[in-house]
Amino acid sequence: MSENYYERLVDEDALVAHLEDHLGAVDDYEIERHQEGHSNETLFVSWGGRELVIRRPPPGETADTAHDVLREHRVTAALADTDVPVPETVLACDDHDVIGSDFYVMERLEGDVLREGEPERFAAPEHREKIGEELVDTLAKIHDVDYEAVGLGEFGRPAGYTQRQVDRWGKQLSWAFEVTEDEREVPVLREVGDWLQETVPEDHPHALVHGDYKLDNVMFGPSGGRESPNGRAGDGREQPPELIAVFDWEMATLGDPRADLGWMLSYWRDAKDPEPSIPELTTRFMEREGYSSRTELVARWEDRTGLEFEHERFYRALAVYKLAGLGEMFYRRYLEGNSDNPMYPKMEDRVPALADRAKRIIDGDEPL
Repeated sequence: MSENYYERLVDEDALVAHLEDHLGAVDDYEIERHQEGHSNETLFVSWGGRELVIRRPPPGETADTAHDVLREHRVTAALADTDVPVPETVLACDDHDVIGSDFYVMERLEGDVLREGEPERFAAPEHREKIGEELVDTLAKIHDVDYEAVGLGEFGRPAGYTQRQVDRWGKQLSWAFEVTEDEREVPVLREVGDWLQETVPEDHPHALVHGDYKLDNVMFGPSGGRESPNGRAGDGREQPPELIAVFDWEMATLGDPRADLGWMLSYWRDAKDPEPSIPELTTRFMEREGYSSRTELVARWEDRTGLEFEHERFYRALAVYKLAGLGEMFYRRYLEGNSDNPMYPKMEDRVPALADRAKRIIDGDEPL
């Protein structure tokens, strides 16, 4: 990361003054950028004896729902006294004179985010099974939240959510196609969009939805975090995985819980699955022995929520359609010279592969 980019992310003097006003002065502090993630920026702050996290939009972006960190703060704070595990929020700031954007501060948690692979302590089959169970149980807790009671009754418009999703992503793709179709066309993706429009469920349950719920947006507690039966903290090997936090709430709203489940399933691999459409960005360790299958995850979600995963092909195809939409927008930005991300030019081939995957789901050739 260039020094210039870091300076665009944070004015250290202004930030330190703001933190001193709200948290008190300290003798020493440290600020560093967290390199993971592709949406909002994350800064780690050591503030005396406290470990904190700051979330802010990337510099230069206009404020929209994709980077609305104050929305993320609002839902995280609202969930503090529910069964949904979230980090403790510390403060929020909409004064752009501090670091040039909205931002909020939360307590930093220690644990594992399963992005590149599984921790050695989770390699036992019974622990692998627990990972999927914890993931689904936490999603069910999100969907069971009484959003009126926690102050989120005006957080979104749940009625018509699924139709709006189909419409929105169709428009996003049309925008991308204005440029990308000069290079190559993806007719299968248009077929998928037409099918989604024709089959979108007219009615759906209403619930708080995360909007980007998947394995690498949650954290599992550190080894030795629980006591063993003899009262002493273990080395973590005999401790089952415990999901301690859900992150990245910027896309949260009131909507259709089945869309959340379909999105999560689009990232969850089964051993029987064909080769991934985007191998560079696909996590595959859940194909190993012991991990729950997608069918088992769905059954557990249905049991925990009391809902049925009706129209499962629709929701799974919608998730892959949205992934393809993201990829095609990336490809347009690359063609216009607006990004140097090495993944973006690969979308020339990866998006058609995603379109083929969505079509396989629709046709029943890639079953749940």
